[in-house]
Amino acid sequence: MNKRIQWLLQQASLKLLVLAALFLLALFLFAYIAHEAVLEQEDVFDAQVHQFFMQHATPAITGVAQDLTFLGSNLFLLPAYILLIGTLIIFQKKRTALDISTVALSSFLMMQALKQIFQRQRPELPIIKAIHTYSFPSGHSLSAFIFCSILAYLVWKSNWHIVWKWLYTILLLLLAVAIGISRIVLNVHFATDVIAGFCLGIMWVILSFWIIQKINRRRSLQQ
Repeated sequence: MNKRIQWLLQQASLKLLVLAALFLLALFLFAYIAHEAVLEQEDVFDAQVHQFFMQHATPAITGVAQDLTFLGSNLFLLPAYILLIGTLIIFQKKRTALDISTVALSSFLMMQALKQIFQRQRPELPIIKAIHTYSFPSGHSLSAFIFCSILAYLVWKSNWHIVWKWLYTILLLLLAVAIGISRIVLNVHFATDVIAGFCLGIMWVILSFWIIQKINRRRSLQQ
């Protein structure tokens, strides 16, 4: 029994170490992008990525990008969150519904605040209808990553087989990445906007669910 407890503690410590390293890496990358691409206005990387997608653009790719970008929009995510949270409440998962609502709302407010702080203008000549909000960081990338991470979190709380849990998690993360890339394809975001959005998503998911776990653990001990 002692060996079992020791093994679990080692696994928990390793998990915490990996998450802390990932958080710091995302923080460093976000800070680097904010300084170089936004404050110093270094645009070599963004120009190269833009040129690559323009060279390989086709009507079919543009159409797929428009479909993907819709999945990261408020028109899709707001009803999706309402449906998800409503379903959790119906199945007596009110604590989980509150946790998800908090993570989603706080990430949205953070994104809006950062856009106002950096005030980066969007790329010129977007393929779709021009957007008049600021560009950095990408709201679609952040929102898609948060939503897909929440779905992955619910998958891991389920009783599904471990193989299915990993499969759905990978597919959800790939979907989030695809939504971010669609913003570059449609020329409504710079590549650095999208990467910064993902970095923020990683940090916010790690921090939010760490806090949620601490609160839930403390509540369980008090009961």
